[in-house]
Amino acid sequence: MKNQVRCSLEATLLSAALAIAVMPDIAHAQSGSAGGSIGNDEKSLSGSRETPRAAEPSKPARRSTPAAGESGRAPQRSSGGGGGNFDGAWVLTSVGATCAGSTDTVVITSGRLVGQYGTGQVSPSGATSGTGAAGGLTWTMSGRFSGRSGSGTFKRSDGCVGTWTGSKQ
Repeated sequence: MKNQVRCSLEATLLSAALAIAVMPDIAHAQSGSAGGSIGNDEKSLSGSRETPRAAEPSKPARRSTPAAGESGRAPQRSSGGGGGNFDGAWVLTSVGATCAGSTDTVVITSGRLVGQYGTGQVSPSGATSGTGAAGGLTWTMSGRFSGRSGSGTFKRSDGCVGTWTGSKQ
């Protein structure tokens, strides 16, 4: 029993000695409450500062009316196509009259519609058309987006026709 205690004590002392040897600076570390902080070399007590701190320059006051030659409106950005704010991710669900339906996520960016299996375009008014291909089939689609929803029709190369609905995510 004494031998086990002695081995355990020796192992503990060896571990402590190694920790001290490997991390000598740990004893010198300061916490924020001990006065040390990163990036703040100046330590002064309240009221003991010799020079006053410089105040940041104040921001110019806001004008209530635009100056001469200014319209008062922010310039409009051109999105290069889309226009109707249809940009973003959409989930399109198709239902075929004689074939299985499917669900696809597409992304519309500046009037361009891109999905895993097809591409298309979207006009500023929301009118859309596109084509796709997968598993030996091709298809065309057309329809309209309005607000956060859309709907239309599709036709596949195997003769299946159906409808699709869309929801903006």
